[in-house]
Amino acid sequence: MFKACILDGDNLIPKIFPQVFKSVEYIAGNGEPVSIKKVTFGEGSQFNYMKEKVEALDKDKLVYRYSVIEGDALMNKLEKITYETKLEASPGGGSICKTSSKYYTIADFEITEEGIKAGKEKTLQIFKAVEAYLLANPDKY
Repeated sequence: MFKACILDGDNLIPKIFPQVFKSVEYIAGNGEPVSIKKVTFGEGSQFNYMKEKVEALDKDKLVYRYSVIEGDALMNKLEKITYETKLEASPGGGSICKTSSKYYTIADFEITEEGIKAGKEKTLQIFKAVEAYLLANPDKY
């Protein structure tokens, strides 16, 4: 799951969700910490683009942290959003995915619980789609 979703996610996720993600391109680096990538959204998204900075990537501990640093997803009300994803082996097989997000607001803007919940739901949809892809294509990763 870590390989598919994190290490190859820039290739796989736009293939699974072409209506949402048009392209992902690195404008600095190659995916290691301090790399910056531009995500261009497709016609099925409410946003146009965002830039993400890779903050940490630990392939041994299966931890990935990045920040959205630019783009209309920040709504001119957020300085950045930092996400951390950690995958762990599940005792019954499969993976447990733990995610956290930290919102850095501009001035006195307050993020709503609805906004946070909507973001979590979108992330969950992506993980479930990648999981379904892996189950249908077990030899890919």
